Amino acid sequence: DSPGYITTKYGVPVGVKTALQTVGKNGPVLLQDAYFLDEISAFDRERIPERVVHAKGAGAFGNFEVTHDITKYSAAKIFESIGKKTPMAVRFSTVGGESGSADTVRDPRGFALKFYTDDGIWDLVGNNTPIFFIRDASLFPSFIHTQKRNPATHLKDPDMFWDFMTLRPESMHQLLYLFGDRGIPDGYRFMNGYGSHTFKLVNAQGVAHWVKFHYKTNQGIKNLSAEKAAELASTDPDYSIRDLYNAIAKGDFPSWTFYIQVMTMAQAENCKFNPFDVTKVWPHADYPLIPVGKFTLDRNPKNYFAEVEQIAFSPSNMVPGIEPSPDKMLQGRLFSYSDTHRHRLGANYLQIPVNCPYRVKVSNYQRDGPQTIIQQNDSPNYFPNSFSGPQECPRAQRLQPRYNLSGDVDRYDSGQTEDNFSQATMLFKKV
Repeated sequence: DSPGYITTKYGVPVGVKTALQTVGKNGPVLLQDAYFLDEISAFDRERIPERVVHAKGAGAFGNFEVTHDITKYSAAKIFESIGKKTPMAVRFSTVGGESGSADTVRDPRGFALKFYTDDGIWDLVGNNTPIFFIRDASLFPSFIHTQKRNPATHLKDPDMFWDFMTLRPESMHQLLYLFGDRGIPDGYRFMNGYGSHTFKLVNAQGVAHWVKFHYKTNQGIKNLSAEKAAELASTDPDYSIRDLYNAIAKGDFPSWTFYIQVMTMAQAENCKFNPFDVTKVWPHADYPLIPVGKFTLDRNPKNYFAEVEQIAFSPSNMVPGIEPSPDKMLQGRLFSYSDTHRHRLGANYLQIPVNCPYRVKVSNYQRDGPQTIIQQNDSPNYFPNSFSGPQECPRAQRLQPRYNLSGDVDRYDSGQTEDNFSQATMLFKKV
């Protein structure tokens, strides 16, 4: 078969690709050389801003399958029946490094899940650790700055990192995890993942429970020694990306078993620690893992830029039956992630194919803007209206039952008032 002809972005066939249009053999280039202008203007704009965090990563696609009934906890359609499969995407990443950094640094690993459900997109944006360094989102920009480069020297600066950590004692639990045996995973296939935050599940009767999400690798846990990691950083800095891609390419599809921990509203009221504190775990003895399903990754991206660099996760993408908790880090992330995608990818980033909720019809009163791809034809652009525009969903309303809150408005710095060391001590002594 013919490979076809080269074209410009606007579809016109190109006759000569190897030479500019000039006045004479050695003369100046003409501004009318539209083919060259089309080519070079595209090249000038090939790069978009890299992610502020999680800049380097790998992606893959597959399916989530329900294996156990949890409809008594959640009415989300993704969980509605045993055997139901939902297509999904996963992006793994390091956290602090730039796009060209090594895969084998001692750093948490991002482990973000995107489910293309019958109710739209659900993003579960977690890490390979069940905890985090800080519990209040007001400190998140400062924490990330300590992972980046010194503004004066443009060098990675361990003094910045340790200065911040020693001044915020809540970081101790995550530090012990990071500098323990699981601090450098052997690629992405041999590590667990966690939603980390507490979330709320709501069932069909409007009864809510607090939950945490876990996904346990079915390949077994493997980690790298510091010496092996340092060797790979110089000989194969893309080690983790390569390992995942090659495994899937040869049919060795990695999978994870998906679990929840459940806490009732009454248990949360009487919990001896703050159940919405992301620097703490829920003890499995008190809140055992409940199996839900399994996800398997069986397709590599067809194009890295289109399907991995442009994929955009946000904790605020939740479907009916799944809601946020008062976790202060989660509350900050609900805005921040979508906001950074608007900056990095554009206002209509959710219309990019890999981010699009392609299993549902998007119907709303939002219109236009830069890079608008999906139009809603002549549907009215205001609500309410008398012209058959989309209506409010009673089911979605039922699955967001009202709840009572009361308290004094203030800024509560929890650095010294919470128990920052009991769970860290238990991790050090017993795990």
